[in-house]
Order: sequence, then structure tokens, then C-alpha cells
Amino acid sequence: MPEPSLAQHYHERTKYDPDTLRSKSQSLDWSRQPVPFKEYKIGVEFDLRSYLEPRSETISDPDEQFWYRLSRFLFFSYGITAMLPTDAQPHYFRTAPSAGGLYPAEIYLISRGTQHLPAGLYNYQARHHSLVHYWESEVWTGLQNGCFWHPALEGTQLALVVTTVFERSAWRYQDRAYRRVLLDSGHLLGNIELAGSMQDFRPHLIAGFADRSVNDLLYLDDQQEAAMAVLPLADLKQLNHHLSLNQTSIASATNYNYNSRIPDGQLLDQLHQATQIQISDRKIEWQREATTLRSDKYNFPFCLKVDVRSSPILWGDNSVGENLIGLEETLVQRRSTRSYNGGNLTLNQLKALLDFTYHPDHYIEHNLDHNPDYCALDLVETFIAVSGIQGLEEGCYYYAPHSQELRQIRFKNFRQELHFLCLGQELGRDAAAVVFHTADLQGAIVQWGDRAYRYLHLDAGHLGQRMNLAAIRLGIGVSGIAGFFDDRVNETLGIPTDEAVLYITTLGRPRRGG
Repeated sequence: MPEPSLAQHYHERTKYDPDTLRSKSQSLDWSRQPVPFKEYKIGVEFDLRSYLEPRSETISDPDEQFWYRLSRFLFFSYGITAMLPTDAQPHYFRTAPSAGGLYPAEIYLISRGTQHLPAGLYNYQARHHSLVHYWESEVWTGLQNGCFWHPALEGTQLALVVTTVFERSAWRYQDRAYRRVLLDSGHLLGNIELAGSMQDFRPHLIAGFADRSVNDLLYLDDQQEAAMAVLPLADLKQLNHHLSLNQTSIASATNYNYNSRIPDGQLLDQLHQATQIQISDRKIEWQREATTLRSDKYNFPFCLKVDVRSSPILWGDNSVGENLIGLEETLVQRRSTRSYNGGNLTLNQLKALLDFTYHPDHYIEHNLDHNPDYCALDLVETFIAVSGIQGLEEGCYYYAPHSQELRQIRFKNFRQELHFLCLGQELGRDAAAVVFHTADLQGAIVQWGDRAYRYLHLDAGHLGQRMNLAAIRLGIGVSGIAGFFDDRVNETLGIPTDEAVLYITTLGRPRRGG
């Protein structure tokens, strides 16, 4: 077996193991929890709150229409939907989930210079639902250079940058926080995709960019905060913004020359630095992406195969022009379920969840993007541990997205094992089904370098958010879990050993009050 790269070393070092987890745990000083918001003392504020209402159909002025669309786009992507007072600092709920409610992600907006938004840099202030214009200057050329002149930046006028503030999550999760901030960024990418469709914006993902250039452009201290994704916004109300799809990812270097005794507390930073792409004199020939279905990696012999094709979830009433009103309501209502009652879900519910998560092409009539951008989706696999799905035998299944079928790989009720695998969380035991997103990490690194670690977790978070929203729409309880006993998952469920577990999503019937 070849020597592990730094990304593989990080993954091994940050695995949870029942023999060592307790010794690594530490008590938290809740009085020192980082505030999940940035503040800019200097800048011009664009207040967006007045544009959340009324409905767009009543607005005839094009300028008002733009502000209405932008306001709702940002709100449904990452806006605050509720506030819970606590002894320390208020806890805010947003449209996107976050591990521990820590919200490490930030949204920046870059304007090329339009009649509505002068050229420069903006930060989305979720707490006040506003944009702060903190740097007024022409910066678009610098953005293009930092993104290796990606074609989506040629004709667009606005771009989002999703960043992450490491300490907000590392304060609680230490080195393993890198996994969680990437998943949280992926949740946000899922929301940005869907909110864009609701307001006629098409975000074009650029996951491969020169990190230092983009961080410097935004005036970020990249020891504390760093860009994770750049998203040029095509305005679909303009014909010349109906752009071709292009590749989203490029490979980084693969670091084999590292100190295997990196001290705890420094692993996160070491890995992030290793996943960066350098500007140098590199020239990228961006390739146009073809619309293709994912292939199915596993076809286990003699296994039970279950057809899970489904009718699309209804997100509104097309007949009255409100085909996505249900999606708006779902984003506002989104909460992570805290406990399940152990009851069963139906097979049709599971089918509908899988359909929305993996087959956006089935939602063209809903005006949703039929081919949203991912980083390296063909490398992410899905396994499902079934404990309580009516009409489906208990056991562990591989989901084959191309064939749209479940393939059983182990026959067993795993409730007690899932309780253990999920660090003793009752969510795993009482869920009707537990979804595992995995990837061949070594193979991914061969293709994408150490930056593959980013791509895989961003995509897993994106998929998890689609599943999250579908569950809430169907009245199903749902909660993501990023803390688990990594190696025991493969061993217990029969998942191939070369599949690294990225993310877990639990599904079940919520306990009253949970």
C-alpha cells in the first residue's frame, strides 16, 4: 500500500475510537464560545429586510424586483429564522444546519459594478439581514485571476464566496472540526442552489481556485478564515446569463512529505494548507461538463435488489404559480430533530427522499435546477442501514443512483450497533433509517490531490441538505451526525473497507417535543 498523503493521515488521526475518545475529550468553557457573526465597523449598509415582503408578483419596478430577489435569495440561503435566548449568548436558527449550531460559514458577495451594487466587496450580515459594502473598488479582475479565468466569471456581474471561520467549530471539535466546517459549507451550497432557483439566479460552483489570491482579495486572515467555494451568479432573467456548465474542480498537490507527529491542535491548519492550490503560472483549460448520470460502483452478487423509483415531491401548486412556495416554507421551518420515537417510515417516503436528493433532473417542471454543480459527486457513495421501513427488510443496503435501486449487503437489525456507532446517541438507535455517505479516499486523492478531502465533504454536505429538506417537507424527522466511530461503521455494516465514512443522516419519526 502506498504511503498515506497528509489528507489520509489527517483522516486517520481524527477518527473517533471508543478506546481513545474519552481521553481526548475536554470540558468546554461556554463563556468563551465564539460569536457566529462577523462585524464590520466601517462600510455602507444595504438593508434588505424591507424586501422580504410583499410577494414579487405585486412589484412592477425592475429595480425593486432585483432587491426583492436578492434579499430572498440570501435569506433562504443562510438567513436567521428564529432566536432562542440562553444564559450565555442567544442561539440562532438558520435555514442551513450546522454542527452544534456553531455556524462557521460566512457569505461574501463580490460585485463587478452594477446599477444596484457598486463594485467591490460585501459581507452578508445574517443577524441584520443586510449587506455591508466594506471595500469599494474594482476587484473582479482579481477574482477572475484567482479563479484561473473560469468561463462563468466572463459575463456575470455578481459572485458569492462561501468562507469558513475555523475557530467557531474548532473551539468545540478540535482538529476534527475541519470535517464539520466542510460539511456545513456543503449544507450552505445546497441551500444556495435551491434558493437560486427560487429567485432565478443560477450559481456556478468554482471549487478549484487559488486560495491565497481569493483570501487576499477578501482581506481574510487565512489562519482564521478561508474561502471554500466561489459561485458566480448568473441572472436567469437575462438571456446572456444562461451559461454552459463547466468543470468545477481542479487538482491540488498531494503532500507526502510531512511530519507524522504533527501535534494535536495543529492538524486542521496543516491539512487546510496542504489542500490549497497555488496561483504560480498555472493555466487551466476549463472543460465543459456534460450532463451524465452517476455510475453505480457496487453490484453485489445474489443480493436482494429493490426498485426505488418514485414520483417527485410536490413543492407547491403549479396551477396558481406557486410551484416552490412549499420549499420556502420548508427552509424556514427547517430544524434538526433531537429524538425519534422508534416508529417506522414507509418505503414510499424513503423512495421520495432518495429521488429528490439524487435526481434533480426529475424536478425540471418545478423550475428547480436539473443539473446542479458538485465538486466530485461521482466519488461519493451511499449506504443505508434500515431498521424500520415498512415494506423493506431490515439490513444494510447500497443505493445505486443510476439504476435507482437498493442492493442489500447485510441482513440484520442494527439498532443497538447504530446506537454505539453514533457515539451513544439515541438518534442512531431510534431512527427508522440511517444514511451513510462514503468515498474511496485514496482513489479520490489520486485524482484530485489532497484537495479531494474538501471536495468529498462539500458534496456530502450538499447531498445531506437536499435529503434534510426533503424529509422536512414529508413530515419526517431528520438529523445529520458528523461524530461516529469511523472504522466500526465499515466493520459492523459490511461497507467495503476502502470506503471512508464522510457523513451520517438519520431519518425517523420525531418524538413529540423532539
